[in-house]
Amino acid sequence: MKRALTVGLVLATLPSGLAVAGEPGEPVEAEAVQTITGRGFGHGRGMSQYGAQGAAIAGKNARQILDFYYPGTGTGKATGTIRVRLTGDTTDGVRVAAAANLKLRDLKGNKVYTLPRASNRNQWSIDPHGDHGTRVSWFDAKQRKWTLWRTLPGMGQFEGAAVIALIMPSGAQVGYRGAIRSADVAGPHLDTINVLPLETYLRGVVPREAITSWRPAALQAQAVAARTYSAYHRKRAGNRAYDLCDTVACQVYGGYGAEVASTNAAIAATAGQIRVHRNAPIIAEFSSSNGGATAAGDTAYQVLKLDSWDAYPGNRNPNATWTVTRTSAQLQAAFGVGALRSLKITSRTGVGPTGGRVNSVEAVGASGRKVLSGDAVRSRLGLRSAWFTFAGVQPLDIPTIP
Repeated sequence: MKRALTVGLVLATLPSGLAVAGEPGEPVEAEAVQTITGRGFGHGRGMSQYGAQGAAIAGKNARQILDFYYPGTGTGKATGTIRVRLTGDTTDGVRVAAAANLKLRDLKGNKVYTLPRASNRNQWSIDPHGDHGTRVSWFDAKQRKWTLWRTLPGMGQFEGAAVIALIMPSGAQVGYRGAIRSADVAGPHLDTINVLPLETYLRGVVPREAITSWRPAALQAQAVAARTYSAYHRKRAGNRAYDLCDTVACQVYGGYGAEVASTNAAIAATAGQIRVHRNAPIIAEFSSSNGGATAAGDTAYQVLKLDSWDAYPGNRNPNATWTVTRTSAQLQAAFGVGALRSLKITSRTGVGPTGGRVNSVEAVGASGRKVLSGDAVRSRLGLRSAWFTFAGVQPLDIPTIP
């Protein structure tokens, strides 16, 4: 049976016990799902990628875009190589396809061997051997067996070919420029590291982090942000065998197969350019969409301010606003206070529609009360951002900047 709860105003309870605001004195019909509306996609710090495109449509150049999203920063330069952990290779060793000019480097002795070619040798592999050593083998395609070629006292890497095809656990081949290196890690397996020039690496990053048909200025801004982000993390890698990974946990990298002419041109147009603060590479964070306002961070150049470019006319930003539903069971599991009785957004940033991003949410349930951050709610409910509103829950009386 549906019933009404009174907590300062009349509330209706969902089957889970969640109360949402109705009109005083008038019970509201309970629903099995809660509608959640929101703005943006991602953390909102630094550059909005859709915002960069909106700014480019508005006629801004890459420098102006970067000045807006990373205020107080200047232009610097970064060169050299980058080491990228290829997370998709979960095999024990490192396998590659045979190719013209393919070589093996003994990383401990810094000796280079040209790998012999034969019609039946179609794969090469570096595998763990002994105490921190490796063995190098080739696969006989006719006899369908591996044959040991030599052992190394440490790690090795394949290099020399214009593009090296890494053989993944599924058997699929993924092409990478530069070198493919084995790295010694704890356990019986090796990590796979792609070592290549920074500019070449970006050719596999920018098309995976931006829409390749975007305006040149937007793609150039993305190239500088990605190059800066790489330089920042390379400087902090310490004794680790790699600088970055190839997933959204770092920045997405697709290797040779991801390269596109438009993003290659944007990288070339900004060659070597990075953003610096106090003569050091900044942590040039970016996200898909900020929903109309950037988010504050821990640095001087990560500020909270309105962004009119994120939803600029003609930008076609699908993440500027969004609506999702979550069931009563999902809400109850997310807040962990038993059967939910009330839910209230208790603090927002105060900048943007509805009062801006959520700082905190209070949930009251059968087993107690809990206050979660907006980011925690976003994570637990699988929302696109921490800028959200629960339908039927009255918004805070916070002065907002439209």
